[in-house]
Amino acid sequence: MVSGSVGTGTALGAVLLSLVAVPAQAASGVPGGSGAGRVTSVAAAGSGAPDDAGLRSVLQSALAQGAPGAMVRVDDAGTVHQLSEGVADRATGRAITTADRFRVGSVTKSFSAVVLLQLVDEGRLDLDTSVNTYLPGLLPDNRITVRHVMSHRSGLYDYTNDMFAQTVPGFESVRNKVFSYQDLVRLSLKHALTNAPGAAYSYSNTNFVVAGMLIEKLTGNPVATEYQNRVFGPLGLTDTSYVHPGTAIAGTHANGYLTPDAAGAALVDSTAQTVSWAQSAGAIISSTRDLNTFFSALMAGKLMSAAQLAQMQQWTTVSSTQGYGLGLRRRDLSCGVSVYGHTGTVQGYYTYAFTSKDGKRSVTSLANTSNNAAVLTTMAGTLESAFCGKSSKATRRAPAPAATPGERYEDIAPGVARD
Repeated sequence: MVSGSVGTGTALGAVLLSLVAVPAQAASGVPGGSGAGRVTSVAAAGSGAPDDAGLRSVLQSALAQGAPGAMVRVDDAGTVHQLSEGVADRATGRAITTADRFRVGSVTKSFSAVVLLQLVDEGRLDLDTSVNTYLPGLLPDNRITVRHVMSHRSGLYDYTNDMFAQTVPGFESVRNKVFSYQDLVRLSLKHALTNAPGAAYSYSNTNFVVAGMLIEKLTGNPVATEYQNRVFGPLGLTDTSYVHPGTAIAGTHANGYLTPDAAGAALVDSTAQTVSWAQSAGAIISSTRDLNTFFSALMAGKLMSAAQLAQMQQWTTVSSTQGYGLGLRRRDLSCGVSVYGHTGTVQGYYTYAFTSKDGKRSVTSLANTSNNAAVLTTMAGTLESAFCGKSSKATRRAPAPAATPGERYEDIAPGVARD
């Protein structure tokens, strides 16, 4: 069963805490037909209103490339665009919808970074102090600072390279396993640093494992408590949770389907897992609505001081069109607009969650598969259609680049590009 839906309506309430759309108005009676509605503000982002037809084309392409389902939600200064194609559950055939919860993978890193920067605001953490000052003896080089960890410039080896060298066997070996933070750091430290501290950007999940350790050491609370008290609760993120080491996603949710390495092999339902191998680097569960609310609030300055938000946006170059700050990505789109947020990959789920500079237009898209480079690249087109409008080049995007050595592994980072 494959279905599609789209809705565009006027929100009732403030964008930050109450993104409630009126019922969708369809331009035709056909599921997946073009949505009709009034866009109240487009000046803040892109060259026009979000392109619903372009968004739908991206989702349909993702299905053609192997994703069971795909969806996108755009919150645009009070107007909501919602589109979905395909299924949330291959066994029952239930259609995927933007109300479904899902595992957000590395988008978790932005939540962890927010907590750490709030601790900086509180005078409990200094970005340029050695991690070993707070966690004595943890790391092999006293020159590794908190800033290096948060910007992926520590040189700490990414233990997931070894863990998921074989995608499905690697996943099944950790699906129900519970690690301590120290266990994961030890796996990283079996390898030498990949570069001198501060010398280069090198994406590593180990960095945000260390971030979780810092949060727990400085607050005396589990990261789950700090996420809830500092972010989930204040923003009213009722679909968002951190259940580690529980394996279930509460409420209505999209199942995740992991693509095996062997061409043509059956997809593996990867929904139930501890995500203990990621924790503060990738174990949050959320929804399109909640992620849009979160990133909108972040860029609008609602979660930390202006000084710390500026620190978060001190960019290290990743590529000609991307930068990485402190747990935050910047992507430069074809229409000249830059957007801010994070990507996420966890077995069975690809997420893009980004917002405009002022937080007034936000988009979250999801495909419920992973280890599929074509789908990962295609879903980036939702950003083009959402922020660039009909000028988008999303339908003319180049094929996914071939993986380079050490970059193909299935983890919570985008496994192909590691960006």
